[in-house]
Amino acid sequence: MKKEVSVLVGAGSIGQAIIRRVSAGKHIVLADYSLDNAQKAAKTLEDAGYECSTLQCDLGSKEDTLRLVEFAIGKGEVRYMVNAAGVSPSQAPVHHILQVDLYGTSVLMEEFGKVIAEGGSGIIISSQSGHRLPALPQEQNDALAMTPCEELLELPFLKEITDTLKAYQYSKRCNVLRVMYEANRWGLRGATINSISPGIIITPLANDELHGPRKDGYLNMIKGMPARRAGTPDEVGDLAEFLMSSRGRFINGADILIDGGCTASYWYGDLQYLKTTH
Repeated sequence: MKKEVSVLVGAGSIGQAIIRRVSAGKHIVLADYSLDNAQKAAKTLEDAGYECSTLQCDLGSKEDTLRLVEFAIGKGEVRYMVNAAGVSPSQAPVHHILQVDLYGTSVLMEEFGKVIAEGGSGIIISSQSGHRLPALPQEQNDALAMTPCEELLELPFLKEITDTLKAYQYSKRCNVLRVMYEANRWGLRGATINSISPGIIITPLANDELHGPRKDGYLNMIKGMPARRAGTPDEVGDLAEFLMSSRGRFINGADILIDGGCTASYWYGDLQYLKTTH
């Protein structure tokens, strides 16, 4: 008998923290660029009593996303979809960041919006980085939100980006705007979709940053934010669980910062000095 299905794209710490909170009794589909990573996550979850399948999936490939959708609906009715995949400014060049984080995430939302079950929910992991951009012109907001996916990477203002951090920031801003657009379509199916913008959460990706060329900046951000510490995947998982539960059904098309006050400090507190460098 087919079960309800939870899909996780990006089998890292944050994704696992979310999916295990909402998937008791469901079949979990774990998709990751690295099949080995997906299989390791599946072993951890299976040892905790969850039923899992794995699939190699490149988020930047529409063909892989369509294959993932078909694989998931073959397991049952898709109740939840969580995207925690992506690449950071220290991990990839500009074109790859835009291909994966901006275009790929947009395709994922669109395609799962066609099959999500009534009462279902989606979570897109964005980033505090998207909140570092100043307000964009309305025509850019509209373009990022509503341009057909296959035309997104041709937007002139995206083609002008040469800095990996700027590419990441635009990608994450696009995620938030795209969630607003897709919420209208998901809502027609009785489903919700929201984004979460974490700050510095201790994961392997964050450790890449903390040991990369921007490590001093990250350590100073931790010292300068109100919380005076980094966050944990479980804190993001708790927030996502609420948004995906019956208690969060009136929240749709929203983005929620969970960053220890780092963004507040960036704009109005001790971290304002970053405005001149970011």
